[in-house]
Amino acid sequence: MIIKNFDFNKFVDRSKSDSLKWNKYNKDIIPLWIADSDFSCPPCILNALKQRINHGVLGYGIIPKNLSNIIIERLWKNFKWEINPEWIIYINGVVCGLNLTVRTFTTNKNSVIIPTPIYPPFIYATDIVKRHKKYIKLININNRLIIDFNFLNKNINGNEKLIMLCNPHNPVGTVYKYYELEKILEFVKKYNLIVCSDEIHCDLIFEKNIKHIPFASINDDAAECTITLMSPSKSFNISGLNFAIAIIPNKKLRDKFNLFKKGLNPNIDILSYIAAESAWTYGNNWLNQQIKYLKINRDFLFSKINKLPYLSMLKPEATYLGWIDCSKMKISNPVLYFEKYGVGLSSGKEFGNDNFIRFNFACTHDILKKALKRIEYAIDKL
Repeated sequence: MIIKNFDFNKFVDRSKSDSLKWNKYNKDIIPLWIADSDFSCPPCILNALKQRINHGVLGYGIIPKNLSNIIIERLWKNFKWEINPEWIIYINGVVCGLNLTVRTFTTNKNSVIIPTPIYPPFIYATDIVKRHKKYIKLININNRLIIDFNFLNKNINGNEKLIMLCNPHNPVGTVYKYYELEKILEFVKKYNLIVCSDEIHCDLIFEKNIKHIPFASINDDAAECTITLMSPSKSFNISGLNFAIAIIPNKKLRDKFNLFKKGLNPNIDILSYIAAESAWTYGNNWLNQQIKYLKINRDFLFSKINKLPYLSMLKPEATYLGWIDCSKMKISNPVLYFEKYGVGLSSGKEFGNDNFIRFNFACTHDILKKALKRIEYAIDKL
C-alpha cells in the first residue's frame, strides 16, 4: 500500500467560503473558537463527493449498503467493541442526538445530570425542554479533570433519569480510563439511570498508551443503559455535512428513540452518507497524520501558555481544544480582552466556568504561532 503524505501546513483561506468560524470576526482577528479544523478534508472524501455530484442528480438517498458493516468493523478494530447492525441509528448530528435523548427519556419531572465544564449543547438540550439540571463539577486529579465521584453519590434525590457523558471530554480533553468508567457504571446501576455518551472525539487521541473505551463496551449492563453518539465530523473535518450515529443495544430504548425521531429528524442527505462512508473506509492514513500534526500543536500550545504569567492549562489527552485558566488575569471577560489583540476564542462561561477560555488548535503551525504571539503581547499589556 502506498502511503501518501498530506500537507497540513497549507493555509486554506476560509474567509470567503461562508464559514461560520471565519466570518464571526473581521479579518484582523484570528478565529480559534468553534470546533472545526482549518485543514482541507481528506482527498478520498472530496473525490467521492465529486464523483457523486458529477452524476447530476441529488435526490433522496438511502443508507449505503455496506455502511453498517464498515461501522461494525471500525468499532471492533479500533475499540474492540462488538456491535450488531440493528443497534445503529443514523441521525443528523451528535447535537441532534443529545436533544433527542433528553426529549425521549426524560420528562419535566426528571433531572439530568451534567458534568461541567461541558460542550454548551448539553446544557441547551435540557434548557429547551425545561428539564431540571444537576451539575457535577469536574475535579483535578493528577492533572486530569474528571467527574467528582464523591459529589455524584452525595447529591441524589431520586428524580434523576439521565446522565450525560462526554468522552473524550469537550472542552478539557480527558479520556476516561476503564476503572473510571466502571465507577460511573456502578453509580448508574445504583440509581437506575440512562447514559447518553457523546464520543465524537474518540479518534483524536494523542498518546499511544491512552485508549478510548466506549462506555457501552464495558459490559452488558453498560450496553443495556447507554445511547452512544459518534460521528466522523470532527476527525475528518466534515462538520458542515450533518451526519452521526446513535448506537443503542437495548431494543426498548432503541424503539423509543426511533419513535421520537420520526418527523423531527429529517432524512440524511446523500452527500453526507457518501462522505461518512469514504472517511471511515479510506481516511485512516490522513487521520493518523493529522493526529501527529495536532499533537505538535498541542505540545507547543501547552508549553507556551504555561510559560506566560496569569495563564495556565492542563495537557489535553484528546480533542484539538485547549482549556485555558484565566482566573489570575482578574478581568471580567477574558475573551473580549484577547479579541482586542486579534485572537477570537470561546468563552468559558458558555461551558460553565467564565474563568476559562477554550482555544481551538486545529490550525496550521504558522497560525498557531501568530495567535500565541498576540496572546503573549496581550498578557504583557496587563
